Amino acid sequence: MNDATPRGDQAATISRGMVRLMRRVSGRGPERARTTIGRDHVLVMLRETLTEGERNLIAANRRDEVEALRSAYQELLRDEATKLIEETLYRSVIGFMSANHFDPDLAAEVFILEPSEKPPPDVPQEAEHTEG
Repeated sequence: MNDATPRGDQAATISRGMVRLMRRVSGRGPERARTTIGRDHVLVMLRETLTEGERNLIAANRRDEVEALRSAYQELLRDEATKLIEETLYRSVIGFMSANHFDPDLAAEVFILEPSEKPPPDVPQEAEHTEG
């Protein structure tokens, strides 16, 4: 992609890429990913990310173990996810944050971009990828 790539295409590329990364790292990709690209950030919201084993642990009140495992997964995908964002947007990532929520099954990956001198888009860019 290049600077002329429509911004919706960039968000879709990021959503698809994050689903692939999560699938490779955890053994199961999320059922849905929605990417929003703002002026200096990218937000990727993931739905239905937990494996059956993780769901069983949560049902048995073992949330801490699942949180630790999810944190480890996020550390494993950090470098590749950052590379995906940088190569898609031609911007440097200066920060990465992750959060998980178990009921309902949600995750958020937030990438903070190096500030840009370009004016912000009129509206945020957004795209969704659904596994099906």
